[in-house]
Amino acid sequence: MQIRVETSSGMPITRQIAAQIRAQCASGVLQPGQRLPSVRALAAELAVNQNTILRVYERLTAEGLLERRHGDGTFVADDVPSGQMQAQRQVLRQQIARTAELAKTLGVDRQELIELLNEALDIPPDAVS
Repeated sequence: MQIRVETSSGMPITRQIAAQIRAQCASGVLQPGQRLPSVRALAAELAVNQNTILRVYERLTAEGLLERRHGDGTFVADDVPSGQMQAQRQVLRQQIARTAELAKTLGVDRQELIELLNEALDIPPDAVS
C-alpha cells in the first residue's frame, strides 16, 4: 500500500491518509479482505505517530470500509457498502478533474500527464502499451 503524506499541504495528516486509503479501496488497488499494514508498521513507514494511524483505521472502520479483527489486524471490509464505494469513486473523479485542470494551466500535455499518473501508480514505462 502506497501512501504519501504532504506535511506542507495544510490538510490534516489523518485526513490525507484516510482519503488515500478510501481512494485505493474505490479504485481496486486494495481488495476486499486484503490485510492492511499494522498500525505500528504504517506509522513507522510514514514517520507519523501510531495514534494517527489508529485514528484513521478507527474512522474507516466506523464508515464500514475496514474491519478490525482482534489479534489478526485490519482488513478491507468484505462487504463495503456500495454507496460508500460510489461516493469514493465520485471523489476520485473530482480529484482527477482538478488535476487535469491544473495540468492544462501548467501546460502539461496529455502524454506527460499520463506518464506522471503511471509514475504515481508505480507502473513501469515499459508496461504501458
